[in-house]
Amino acid sequence: MNEQVKIFVTRRIPLAGITMLKEKGYGVVMSEKDGVLTKEELKSALLVEPYDAVLCLLTDTIDAEVFAAAPHARVFANYAVGYNNIDLKAAKEKNIIITNTPGVLTETVAEYTLAMIMALTKRIVESDSYVRAGKFKGWEPESFLGVDLRGKTLGILGAGRIGSQVAERAYRGLGMDIIYYDVKANSALEAATNAIFHDAPEGVLKAADVVSVHVPLLDSTKHLINKERLAIMKPSAYLVNTSRGLVVDEAALVTALQEGTIKGAAIDVFENEPALAPGLATLPNVIVTPHIASATEGTRSKMSEIAAANIIAVLEGQTPPNLVTV
Repeated sequence: MNEQVKIFVTRRIPLAGITMLKEKGYGVVMSEKDGVLTKEELKSALLVEPYDAVLCLLTDTIDAEVFAAAPHARVFANYAVGYNNIDLKAAKEKNIIITNTPGVLTETVAEYTLAMIMALTKRIVESDSYVRAGKFKGWEPESFLGVDLRGKTLGILGAGRIGSQVAERAYRGLGMDIIYYDVKANSALEAATNAIFHDAPEGVLKAADVVSVHVPLLDSTKHLINKERLAIMKPSAYLVNTSRGLVVDEAALVTALQEGTIKGAAIDVFENEPALAPGLATLPNVIVTPHIASATEGTRSKMSEIAAANIIAVLEGQTPPNLVTV
């Protein structure tokens, strides 16, 4: 048994990874709070034991102060693909290893994004609310008219794993034309979907009927979608964001939806989660969901296993399979 090895888990997650850690004989302590720990709460929790590893979530702020509260920790394993919640420079200075859980989300988020596109353009959520409110009095020829997607143009902003999978599904399954923007051309995507590359987001925004955002959160992508770029989209266009909330200027989006600058939006991530920009949730031409694009039983359990495997590798003196580097 390795009970002297202690691991702190900042929030309840699927048990698959927790079981892996316990089977190694590690002492696993899970946060008792039902919800996100504030940074002060996290620091206090880490000071209770000399933890050797921390399994954290995207909702945790991990910076130099947090690292200082866990001076024995050799690894912080993020239960997420993204890691913009972690100060990588501070981690490097303290020789702390950072890991993430990439790859496992790709298919799930791609499927969810297609579901959002379908629900938005077919007005499914809007019409569901209409029926539930008792307003449906019988079939009408012009009630909740949606949009046919075959032959329409899907614009992908960020042609990485998820963006590429969304494009392939839309191309093969829905018969959509594909255009995309990324920092460099993606020859594999072009071969699979006949996608056309644009070297600036403006080209995609001007031409697309549906724009789907899949960029990572970087300084260069914060408010990638802003007032000026919303203004160049078609009035008939839709925006879908399943990437990171800060990529979209939410206040500008609310104004664009109110004024008819664009036709609609489907948003799974928000600029100041869990808060929404004033007015967003009351608009009939927007779908808002609570950051659940990766929320399937299989994916969330696999994320738990990957995070645990990263911790185990570090504690056993190996290079973790999903090492994040500065």
